[in-house]
Formats: sequence, C-alpha cells, structure tokens
Amino acid sequence: MKFYKLFSISLIWILLAGFKPVNGAEKTKKIYFESDKQQIETLIRKAYEWIETKKTQNDFDVVANKKGDKYVALNVKTHNKIVEELKKSNFFAQQFIDNYNKIGLKIGDNLKTNKAEYFVGELPPYGNDSNSWCDCQDNPEKFWKTLKVNNLKIENNKATFFWTWTEWKETPKYKVTAVKENGIWKIAVLDGFDYSSFTKIQE
Repeated sequence: MKFYKLFSISLIWILLAGFKPVNGAEKTKKIYFESDKQQIETLIRKAYEWIETKKTQNDFDVVANKKGDKYVALNVKTHNKIVEELKKSNFFAQQFIDNYNKIGLKIGDNLKTNKAEYFVGELPPYGNDSNSWCDCQDNPEKFWKTLKVNNLKIENNKATFFWTWTEWKETPKYKVTAVKENGIWKIAVLDGFDYSSFTKIQE
C-alpha cells in the first residue's frame, strides 16, 4: 500500500514537471541591463545626433536694430522654441535647460541695456569663437557615432566624464556632468555652457 502511494505521488510529480500549456511553450526572455557607462555613452551619442540633425541650430539668435548695423535684443521666439525642444528631447536634465534659458535671457538683457555691444559682421561679445556644444570650430562627419566616454566617475546618481571623438587625431576633451532622473541618465552640465564664462562681456 505504501509503495502504491509513493508510486502515485512520484507519477503526479513527473506529470506536473512535464506539463506544457496548450497554446505552446513560451520562450523565456532574458533581460539584459546595460551598464551605467553604456547608458551614458548611448545618451551622449543620441543627444549629439539630435543636436546636429534635429535641433534648431541658431542658439541665442539675436535681432538687429532698424538700421541693421547693431544687434539689440535676443530673438525670444527662437530662443523659447529651442528651450522647448530641449525639454521634449528627453536628453537634458532640468538643470541644463534652466541654465541654457538663463544664458539666453542674460545675453538679451545685456544687448538691450547696452552693457554689451554687438555690431553686425563682428564676433559676439559673449561666449567664444567655438561651437559651445563641442568646444570646436570643425568636426568629423557624423562624429556622434564614435563618441567615447573617458574618465567616468559616478557617485550618488551623478556622473562626470569627458567625451572625445576618434576620427581625427585632434579631438576636444569635452567635460560633461550627467544625472540620473527616475532611473534615466540625462545631461545636466556641458562645459561649453558655463553661465559665468559664457555671459562674461568680452572687451
């Protein structure tokens, strides 16, 4: 009798172990989580592709006076459009967006109050001669595809690093700070958009 019960229990376990749903066996999906470095590198590459191909290009666009010889104000319409684009892209933390907006408004204020004079045909009296997004005057075609993250340091959902490109021997060593918001890495600080140095009026 005991043998019969033992045999029955064993048989039930075998049947349960071999049971498959009527609709067919489901494949087990393995979920792979990217490392923080991979996520950050992906963020930088996608962000720069967006900056170069989709974002409105004329940062801090300015408006000339009636004579057309001097810039006297920020083009607020274009500026607000870019700020909204930055928000919708989902690549940038609020910290970066607020700083970008603050730079634009300060430039507009300085032009309007004549604290800074910017004549048509001359270099602007703020920022520098380089593209602020890369601290460069020229760049390889589709350089975002091979951007590399270097000297990555992560602490308390905050990452600092430099990016470089690999196509040319000469490459920027561009400093970036990223923060993790709701589990997603976003750009918080770009070296070329330092408020104090960008808005400092050049003599």
